[in-house]
Amino acid sequence: MGIILFDDQFRANLFPLAFTRPISEFRIGILTIAEKWKRYLNSNISYLTEDYLQEKYPISIESDNLFINSAFCPDQDLLSAISALNEGEALFSDSLLIALRLNESGANEFDLNVLSAFRKIEYHLPFVRIEFPEHIFLRNGEEIIKDFELITKGRSSANLSSTNTIIGNQIFIEDGVDAECSTFNTKLGPIYLGKDSLIMEGCHIRGPFALCNHAILKMGAKIYGMTTIGPHSKAGGEINNSVIFANSAKGHEGYLGNSVLGEWCNIGADSNNSNMKNNYAEVRLWDYKTERFRKTGIQFCGLIMADHAKCAINTMFNTGTVVGVSTNLFGSGFPRNFVADFSWGGNQGFDVYPLKRVFETATQAYKRRGADFNEIEQKILSHVFGLTQKYRRF
Repeated sequence: MGIILFDDQFRANLFPLAFTRPISEFRIGILTIAEKWKRYLNSNISYLTEDYLQEKYPISIESDNLFINSAFCPDQDLLSAISALNEGEALFSDSLLIALRLNESGANEFDLNVLSAFRKIEYHLPFVRIEFPEHIFLRNGEEIIKDFELITKGRSSANLSSTNTIIGNQIFIEDGVDAECSTFNTKLGPIYLGKDSLIMEGCHIRGPFALCNHAILKMGAKIYGMTTIGPHSKAGGEINNSVIFANSAKGHEGYLGNSVLGEWCNIGADSNNSNMKNNYAEVRLWDYKTERFRKTGIQFCGLIMADHAKCAINTMFNTGTVVGVSTNLFGSGFPRNFVADFSWGGNQGFDVYPLKRVFETATQAYKRRGADFNEIEQKILSHVFGLTQKYRRF
C-alpha cells in the first residue's frame, strides 16, 4: 500500500517553516511527523506537497493508497481509524480531512477541493494537529513521551558512564552516546539520547528531552523539559521548551525559550530571546497569510526562525519574533518582530540578501556537515525568494 502524506489548504499557516519543506518533515517530539507515520504503519511514505518541493520530496502512487494529512501526528486510535478505511472512504473531523483511501486512478486525480464523492466517516477522538508554528513547542512534551514509548518498546538501553547522575529511570541511551559528569532528571518525563550524540561535562538536563542522532550539548548547558535538539545540531546555554530541527547551532551562552529553529540556522554567542511580555499580555505572531500579527492565545512564545537564518553575537529578540528564510541579522538593539525572508541587516535597517550570497553561505554550511548544497536545494531557495518578495518592504 502507498502511504502518501499530503499538505492541505492550511499550509500557509505554518510559514516560514513550511516554505522549505512539507509539513510532515517538521520535527516534533523525537521524530519528524513523517518518521512517526513510517514507524506506526511499518511502511515507506511519500509526499504530496507544493510543486517546487516535489522533486526533493517525491510522491509514489501504487494500486492501493492511503492519503494522510501531514499536519496530524499519529497515535493508536487515529491509526486504527485510518487503517479501517475502505477504498473511497474518507476520515474527517468536522470539515477537516484527516485521511482517505484511493486506488491508483483516484490517487492520480486526487483534488483537495473535490471531496464530495467520498463516503465520509467522522472521527470524534482527540488528536494532535500542527496548525500554527507555536504548536510545535506547545505539543513537544507529549510527543517526546509518545515517541519515547514508540522507539524504545522491547529494546534495551545502553549505559552511561558512572560519572553522571541519573534521577529516575525514564532514560534511553542509543549506541555511541558520550556523556560525562552531567545530570539527567527524568522525574517529569523521559530523556532520549540518540546515536553518537555527545553531552559535554557539566550539563544539567530535565525531561522530557530528546537529543537526536549526532547532536551535541556544549559544556555547562542547562536544558529544561519539553525540548528537542535535532540531528547534527549543537546546543548550549539555557534552553526551555524549544525545538531545533536539524543541522543548526545554538552552541553558546544565551537563552532560548518557547521557540522553534529550522535547519541550517546559527545563533550567535550571548544571544537571547524574550518569551513573555513585561505586561504578561497575550503574544502575537506574524501571519504570512493575512500579512498582520495574529493572536496566539498564549502568554509564552519566543522565536520562530526559518531555515538558513542566522544572527550575530548579542542579538536580542523580542517576545514573539518571526525570522524568515535565509535572513542574516546583526547590529545592536532589538530587530523588529517580523524579519522578512532574505533580509540582511538589523535595527539600523535592512537590505535584500541576494541569492548569490545566500548560496555561497549555504554551500559552506553544508560542507561543514558533510552535506551537498545541490541544484535541488538551490531551486527550492530560488523559488522561496520569489514567493517572499512582497514581504521585503525596506
